Amino acid sequence: MKEKDFDGWNKVKKEVNTHELRRDFFYHQREVWWCALGANVGVEADGKHGTFERPVLVLRVFNKEMLWIVPITSTIKTSPFYYRFLFKGDEQSVNLGQIKVISSKRLKRRIDFMSENDFENIVTKLIGFLRKNETPPEGGESRRPKPLIQ
Repeated sequence: MKEKDFDGWNKVKKEVNTHELRRDFFYHQREVWWCALGANVGVEADGKHGTFERPVLVLRVFNKEMLWIVPITSTIKTSPFYYRFLFKGDEQSVNLGQIKVISSKRLKRRIDFMSENDFENIVTKLIGFLRKNETPPEGGESRRPKPLIQ
């Protein structure tokens, strides 16, 4: 397994954190952005190259500073936790299991919008995961929590 550059990310992360929030634009659902995701722990999605960036899809904007995103990869996966789509003529996958809240300071450059149809399909799949309590293949077992008072 390739060693992660946590020290390099820490330097970039300090720069990302000091950026003033831009007031001249806002973020919208369905937008695809380059995002400074960083070097993360274990199987969490990492950014690439020296800037630790990767494309992400904006799922929900809460306010000027906080939004939900899912990372996009050019590696095509067939797992039910990925959604395959065509973007600008190239096949991509959205990693639905990596939904996360980020600061808008991490967003670097807007790329484009995802199609309405693909976006709605992704939202439907995410809602289905929450309602069906599906676990990934070879995933752990869900257990009902024990009552605090017996």
